[in-house]
Amino acid sequence: MIYEPYFTEEHEQLRKVIRNFVEKEVKPFVEEWEEAGEFPIEIIKRMGDLGFLGLRYPKELGGQGGDYFTSIVFAEELAKCGCGGFPMAVAVQTDMAIPPIAEFGNDDQKKRFFIPAVKGDKLAAIGISEPNHGSDVASIETRGRKQGNEWIINGTKMYITNGSRADFVTLVTRTSDEPGYKGLSLILVDLDSPGVSISKRLDKVGMRSSDTAEIIFDNVSVPEANLLGEEGKGFSYIMWELQGERLISAAASIGLAESAYDLAYEYAKTRKQFNHPIANFQVISHLLAEMKTEIEVCKELTYATAYRFSNGEVPSKEISMTKLAAAQMAHWVADRALQIFGGNGYMADYPIERIWRDSRLNRIGAGADEVMKEIISKQMGL
Repeated sequence: MIYEPYFTEEHEQLRKVIRNFVEKEVKPFVEEWEEAGEFPIEIIKRMGDLGFLGLRYPKELGGQGGDYFTSIVFAEELAKCGCGGFPMAVAVQTDMAIPPIAEFGNDDQKKRFFIPAVKGDKLAAIGISEPNHGSDVASIETRGRKQGNEWIINGTKMYITNGSRADFVTLVTRTSDEPGYKGLSLILVDLDSPGVSISKRLDKVGMRSSDTAEIIFDNVSVPEANLLGEEGKGFSYIMWELQGERLISAAASIGLAESAYDLAYEYAKTRKQFNHPIANFQVISHLLAEMKTEIEVCKELTYATAYRFSNGEVPSKEISMTKLAAAQMAHWVADRALQIFGGNGYMADYPIERIWRDSRLNRIGAGADEVMKEIISKQMGL
């Protein structure tokens, strides 16, 4: 099914290519990666070689020159691998850490950071959250002080996806004594710099195939040339970045929800109780119908909002609505799917329990439900 006017036959061909990659090179190894708490770094290079990490970026920057919906296709299909961790780690690379470099970076920064990330030669992270600051970005404490032609950075970043293995981080840091958001800037920091340390790898409920870390910056010297865009514009830059991140999060939520639905659908047709497949019972068939309906509603909302975004609009209210609806829907669908599996759904032998755990983070990351509601209500004039 092609959803017009959003997707073309070319998009569907791309979908088949990505789906084939996921079936052959991701799904068979998900259990192993989940157990290890990380995926092999080599697969990032593999995806770079295939062009997956730069689908919507210009060819002169190492990308494929596709439109925004190539990224939507990629996020949906990768999320169908049976877990949320690995797709999230890849999304940090493609749709969180490097878009500000493409949008606000200079040629030198694109050469040193963006192009290697698109090619899969460097793993990227984005550094926003801190131990005492998550949703309140304007209050972050990590500080960069100018010293000659360098920035000296001190602070701690928390919940950093790819953090224990990333080559660089797009870091939100305070660079002046201006209060609140006025003092924030973005600085690109090589994570092999002296003074950077991983204080701990974090043990998570879900998303376990993605490594997450707390990173300490102790008098880390960073070249002045690594300041991204203009000093003091970091808050507006990261708010811009979050709009695209939230749309990609919605697309990934859809892919994860479809995985949960497909598992429940097949299980309901084969699992027998009272001498009949449980799909024959109205309570189950109606639940599956409701699950499918919620997925389709969120698809239409996501595609319509992404269409506006791809045409230069930044409809933050609708983006927040999309992210909120898709994240809640994915966990709702996963929860119903687990219920259809019954006791088996609560066992680690069945993949639905992992999708159930992984889907919960989408209601926290990239802006918690409560933050989305706050943005929406403010733009409603409330």
